[in-house]
Amino acid sequence: MSNGSDLTQRPLEGLTVIDLTRALAGPYCTLLLAGLGAKVIKVEEPKGGDLARENSPYLGRDGIQVERRHDDDLSLSHLTRARGKYGVSLDLKTTEGREVYFDLVRQADIVVENFTAGTADRLGVGYQACHAINPRVVFASLSGFGATDRDGGKAMDVIVQALSGAMFTSGEPGHPPVRIGIPVADMLAPVFTVIGILAAIEQRHRTGTGQHVDVSMLGALTSFVAIENWSAMAAAGMPSRTGLTVQRLSPFGVFECADGYVSVVAVHEPLARGLFAAMGEPELAEDPRFANRDARVANATELEAKINAWSRQLPLVEVVRALEAKGVPVAPVRHPEDALVDPRVVARKETMAVEHPTYGSSIDLRTAGVPIQFSGATTGFDDALPVRIGEHNESVFKDLLGYDDDRIAALKAAGAI
Repeated sequence: MSNGSDLTQRPLEGLTVIDLTRALAGPYCTLLLAGLGAKVIKVEEPKGGDLARENSPYLGRDGIQVERRHDDDLSLSHLTRARGKYGVSLDLKTTEGREVYFDLVRQADIVVENFTAGTADRLGVGYQACHAINPRVVFASLSGFGATDRDGGKAMDVIVQALSGAMFTSGEPGHPPVRIGIPVADMLAPVFTVIGILAAIEQRHRTGTGQHVDVSMLGALTSFVAIENWSAMAAAGMPSRTGLTVQRLSPFGVFECADGYVSVVAVHEPLARGLFAAMGEPELAEDPRFANRDARVANATELEAKINAWSRQLPLVEVVRALEAKGVPVAPVRHPEDALVDPRVVARKETMAVEHPTYGSSIDLRTAGVPIQFSGATTGFDDALPVRIGEHNESVFKDLLGYDDDRIAALKAAGAI
């Protein structure tokens, strides 16, 4: 971990996290905690480990491959999500494995799990069992439908996108639903989980006692969908699905150029006049259909057709240049590969380079950083990665728990680790 003055330390240093999570939602939560300075101990089943280890593509001695060719090829998913974590193997279905787990809980501040609701309790490793061992522990459950919903089953990102209504917030009227291209439910719920954990830690400062933090993927994403009042828009006769633009804010959205697309915002009066001037049609500002904000919204279809008729004739760079000259907010619609190497996000470590620990990488692979800046601290990941299942068994069990060689050998013989 970081050493030195407070300015070089990370905010959560000194906190220990027991990470029972797998796949994406849970591991992203603990990744954020690791990047903020917590010591994260990732617990995996001795056989198989995290599901993300089997996600294509793989990185290894032959570069990027769709299929694993060598034992030391690593899934990019595992390589990115397990950064900064110390990996141990434990079979929680065994008595010996649970004993080790509870020894870890005694040393921990936080436990995070994203099993199907009720699974942790059935295994005997849930909140009540941990609270009995360590009343100060903050135990976070991240599940599809909440810890109290034992009948909801497993929830994947695409399932939650469907149930939350998010798929019908994009796309054209009458067209099929649109799956959001990033796993938004899998990424949003863990952010709320981190918020809940930190709030519980703050309350623990006053009460001395931890608690159960319960976050639902469905609830997290639906709360975002609910920020728009869909019923009110329907009652007013305003279409909820308008494709590349938001007609209730017109002009607002994505417009086509001769060689790409731009995003434009010209909601307020000075911006709308700037747009019309850039288009070479300043007289539109006096046209009754477009002379004020309500009129532009009421005639959004006509206005958007005029904008597209102008922008489609010009290269993207010329459209951007013309709008910037008039002070209108505009940006090219970029491919993710281009966005990830934007000097602004690279400089702030909001995206970070990815390399195989042995073979490196011949191309500029990038992944998520911690997109938070502090005036009195820093962020970053410990130089740790569980390349193999149980990578840090001996160091964690000896240094943290004080086990000797005989105890570790006995656990191996029992199949507990």
